[in-house]
Amino acid sequence: MAVLSGLEPKRVFDYFEKLCSVPHGSYNTRQISDLCVSFAQELGLEYRQDEANNVIIWKAPSPGYENAVPVILQGHIDMVCVKTEECSKDMAIEGLDLATDGEWIWADKTSLGGDNCIAVAMILAILADDTLPHPALEAVFTVDEEVGMDGAFALDCSDLKGKKLVNLDSEEEGVFTVSCAGGVRLDCFLAGEQSPLNGETGYTVTLSGLLGGHSGGEIHKGRASANQVMGRVLYSAMEQVDGLRMADIRGGKFDNVICSSNQAKVAVPAGQAECFEEFIRAFDAVLKNEYAGCDDGIALNCAKTPLDSALSQQVTFRMLRVLVALPQGVQAMNVDFPGLVQTSLNLGLMGMEADGLHFGISVRSCIASQKEMMVQKVRAILTSARGTMTERGNYPGWQYARQSVLRDDALAAYRAVTGKEGVVEATHGGLECGLFLEKIPGLDAISMGPELRDVHSVQERLNVASTQRVYAVTCELLKRSRF
Repeated sequence: MAVLSGLEPKRVFDYFEKLCSVPHGSYNTRQISDLCVSFAQELGLEYRQDEANNVIIWKAPSPGYENAVPVILQGHIDMVCVKTEECSKDMAIEGLDLATDGEWIWADKTSLGGDNCIAVAMILAILADDTLPHPALEAVFTVDEEVGMDGAFALDCSDLKGKKLVNLDSEEEGVFTVSCAGGVRLDCFLAGEQSPLNGETGYTVTLSGLLGGHSGGEIHKGRASANQVMGRVLYSAMEQVDGLRMADIRGGKFDNVICSSNQAKVAVPAGQAECFEEFIRAFDAVLKNEYAGCDDGIALNCAKTPLDSALSQQVTFRMLRVLVALPQGVQAMNVDFPGLVQTSLNLGLMGMEADGLHFGISVRSCIASQKEMMVQKVRAILTSARGTMTERGNYPGWQYARQSVLRDDALAAYRAVTGKEGVVEATHGGLECGLFLEKIPGLDAISMGPELRDVHSVQERLNVASTQRVYAVTCELLKRSRF
């Protein structure tokens, strides 16, 4: 029996469970793309699947809406795959294990991928319902949004006729997003070869218990980045323990996720093991004090470990100096939207390889010049240490439109369904709307969605009642879209 079978809207959660049954992490989207195609075939609807695995499905207008402007309904089908340390699931080949208490939906020991498969499920439910009044619909399902919006970049929009875009990739019910930050991913490298130990003692240093989260939606909450903090830990240890050499440092899997754990390996000179262990104990207390209230579970510890080689002291100093100098988190707040982060960056993943240290940074800003300033700053820090950096996934922001018929209709639809007033906001997160606005001149856009908590983490959960309301609001918005 399906886990979500008793939830309403039934058709929405039936589709959601089917989508969750196949793996669909970023860069692993062929199976879920084919599943969307099979849904279109079952419904007898025209569709197009491109080489990137994007899918577009068309549905003709219902009677009375033949002259209305077509509406584009859009979401992305890839998810951020995160799991607990004890989880044995291979998320590259296995679907999710869903669970619900009737109020929330989550996945056992993994992220849920409600960001953004709940959008796909709602859109499919709308396409399957022939009783709903609506204009011509163009359902667009993009891939690899979480790793740089690659699908939206690759999408050919020449056969899209819609001039209204309803993006369902927001995570707070009643909040209608009308502007978003642009972003760019930076792939960084610091060269360094390792040499055999010379009587040193090996240690594994572990930083764990952090909450992590979405670098767009939760960067302002003051949560620790394990990658950034570990760089600070080891730099501080190096100042206390003369001759410390780094052998490994790694944490995170995605540059747009605030890293929740990091593990490093270091070689400590003979006679300084006790000093190093005392430093780690003392710094654990420092971190617990600094992050009390926002990352109460933070824990720093060390344990002796066999180690064969490590970087030289000079290379260790050069790498750790870069890590401690790199900015992390909020860099500027927006004046027009109080409380909105304007510019930030996130050191999301890092790992030591045979040739040196590789790490990835996500830069965001709704001001293009500030985005470039942060890229410039990272480049300056890296090049001062003979490092290199390449850019990818550079996507535009979405500028606020002072006049929007779609926004007015969406607010009216929300009021009609819930009896409450919606809130218009900008987001620091990246949305594909900016790319669609570039590709389709004159496009009117809005982003909304049901209540999602702790996306991109194993705590991710989707609210059932909120999904029901947002689905009703979307249907009401389409009903109002007569022109």
